[in-house]
Amino acid sequence: MKYKQIKYSLTLLVLFTLACNSSKKIINISQLQLIDKKVDSVISLMTLDEKIGQLNQYNGFWDVTGPIPKDGQAAKKYEDLKKGLVGSMLNVKGVKDVYALQKIAVEQTRLGIPLLFGFDVVHGYKTISPIPLAEAASWDLEAIKKSAEIAAEEAGAVGINWTFAPMVDISRDARWGRSMEGAGEDPFLGSKIARARVNGFQGDLSTNKNILACAKHFAGYGFAEAGRDYNSVIISDEILHNVVLPPFKATVDVGVKTFMNSFNELNGIPATGNKYLQRDILKGDWNFEGLIVSDWGSINEMIPHGYAKDSKQAAEIAINAGSDMDMESYAYVEHLKTLVKEGKVKESIIDDAVRRIIKVKFELGLFDNPYKYCDEAYEKATLGKAEFHEGVLDIAKKSIVLLKNESNLLPLNKSGQKIALIGALANDKTSPLGSWRIGADDNTAISVLEGMQKYPNNQLSFAKGADVAVGRTQFMWETKINTEDKSGFAEAIEIAKKADVVVMVLGEHGLQSGEGRSRSDIGLPGVQQELLEEVYKVNPKIVLVLNNGRPLAFPWAASHIPAIVEAWQLGTQSGNAIAQVLYGDYNPSGKLPMTFPRDIGQVPIYYNHKNTGRPIMNEPESVFWSHYIDEKNTPLYAFGHGLSYSKFEYSNLKLSSNSFSINGMIQVSVVLKNNSAIAGKEVVQLYIRDLIGSFTRPVKELKGFELVELQPYESKLITFVIDEKMIEFYTANHKWEPEAGDFKVFIGGSSDNTLEADFQYNK
Repeated sequence: MKYKQIKYSLTLLVLFTLACNSSKKIINISQLQLIDKKVDSVISLMTLDEKIGQLNQYNGFWDVTGPIPKDGQAAKKYEDLKKGLVGSMLNVKGVKDVYALQKIAVEQTRLGIPLLFGFDVVHGYKTISPIPLAEAASWDLEAIKKSAEIAAEEAGAVGINWTFAPMVDISRDARWGRSMEGAGEDPFLGSKIARARVNGFQGDLSTNKNILACAKHFAGYGFAEAGRDYNSVIISDEILHNVVLPPFKATVDVGVKTFMNSFNELNGIPATGNKYLQRDILKGDWNFEGLIVSDWGSINEMIPHGYAKDSKQAAEIAINAGSDMDMESYAYVEHLKTLVKEGKVKESIIDDAVRRIIKVKFELGLFDNPYKYCDEAYEKATLGKAEFHEGVLDIAKKSIVLLKNESNLLPLNKSGQKIALIGALANDKTSPLGSWRIGADDNTAISVLEGMQKYPNNQLSFAKGADVAVGRTQFMWETKINTEDKSGFAEAIEIAKKADVVVMVLGEHGLQSGEGRSRSDIGLPGVQQELLEEVYKVNPKIVLVLNNGRPLAFPWAASHIPAIVEAWQLGTQSGNAIAQVLYGDYNPSGKLPMTFPRDIGQVPIYYNHKNTGRPIMNEPESVFWSHYIDEKNTPLYAFGHGLSYSKFEYSNLKLSSNSFSINGMIQVSVVLKNNSAIAGKEVVQLYIRDLIGSFTRPVKELKGFELVELQPYESKLITFVIDEKMIEFYTANHKWEPEAGDFKVFIGGSSDNTLEADFQYNK
């Protein structure tokens, strides 16, 4: 039966259903119920082989507009595609190729079921936004949502209808390379951002401007031991529910259509084969109705994990645990039919998985128009639109965090200054694109040099100083770091001597973070620290601009350099955003979404830690308390830290009552004043501490924030509501609930600079 025949069958089904209800004044059939009936109708037509085929996802393979492959893996995939044994493709991009593959699925297979086309559209497709960790530093949910909308519209224009984003893993370890792909260390902020990104990607799925989102990686991936990618995760059930799972639950609450499980094992069980995660929590407690796709090859990776003896057993474990679609393991397409015949997998399990996949295709509108994302004219008109560049410039500026600004060295004067710009990254047009931007072209970012050249009334000199990266390996664009060549130092030192102020752009190359790019040393890579110190000797008036994909440890710079700007990897408009902040055309308002350590030995370090039984000893000479003998416990820069060219002051923290009970609430207010002549934005942050709990509780937890814009010398009363929802947590009763007791509330501009008050909750 061809695609047109399926449409005809479904039309008859709908007409029959309507006819059965024609005597009623109101036909009480929701759109979702109609889709469910359509899905059932399609499944009733499918053979077991065709059902299993829908659970199979293949990577893009050959030039689909060229000759048909004769042999090898590509030939097998092509034959499977014609037989209806493929439900989804990934890494196929461009309308021409997508159309060619969709045409095979729709017009050459027996049932003509359309394909899903997945791609890692993580922070933009062609027009690149800041890396997700940088966007999280904006704390601006509308801007983050807009960034995802831009990414979705460009991706949809090239035929992609499914992104493997957002990554909502919480991570407390800056060594982990995929920190750049998430929202940082906090579950509350992470949950808010997860919602914004899902809403931005998915929006209105009836149009080709929106695509399916995918919450990943379920679950615990960000807690990999030693910050080493793919490593084991061993955490308590309390940490799992209170820290790891909330952002995932947030995506379900806003209707995310797909999930991806993770590479890691969690407490001894690989996530891909983890029934507790996938069936009990996600599909059970949370009633998630979408599909779960494995991560790349993760079904077969249960073999080296030591959890399955071979691919057949891995397929059995994964499907029974709830993993619906197999990404590039070939395990389902090769073994599921035999497993069903042997009684090791029930066909009802296959039916549940295929139902989820078919339903998503209906919700995306592919059965009505399988070529919905295949408009070449629209593709040409959409990529790189001016409004997209305006949008990514906006979020890039909002993502910049001013870490330090002694003696008001910033903003720079717009005229009459001699400025030395130093650092290979300052003239790099590829590194600012960051990792996970596989749809973009190299050499397309605006460099810092180009951005600063747009302010022509200063005398600007540039010197590279030293390369960060000196080449790439063949595999996965891995960078080679310069650890020896200092030949450019002399030129950099010479222009620094003559300058009124030095701007040094240092940090990581854009491909030093991301998947598989964990670092054991998170200082400035290569010879950059030495370059910084040599320049400082001849001119200490330095503005350090950091480009990086993770928190870095730079204690020497923090104690010596007067002005430090955290500029991350900001995407296509990077240089323009940085220049506008440096020259004061944009007043920075970003706040750190991850703690910056003083030293690698502190990692993992995070603000919402537990107190321990010995947080500090009163005896000044005692060593018997939780600390290091060679470093402070405190971070270099705390979660939520970020300065402005404005000067904000907090005062008059007040509670409407010092207690509340069941179904009650307290209002808490604070006065925020801009005590400067510069208009600016401040992220007002509210934290709660639960002093006694059935599980030990963190020293503080973010529970609210508000972006507030104030004119010069303006004051504003900021009010939050504290209710039962705000103080609930996953308790020793193994459920989310508030517990009676004593609490503290903190409000301020960062996690370590707050006003505080006490209150009680009574049951």
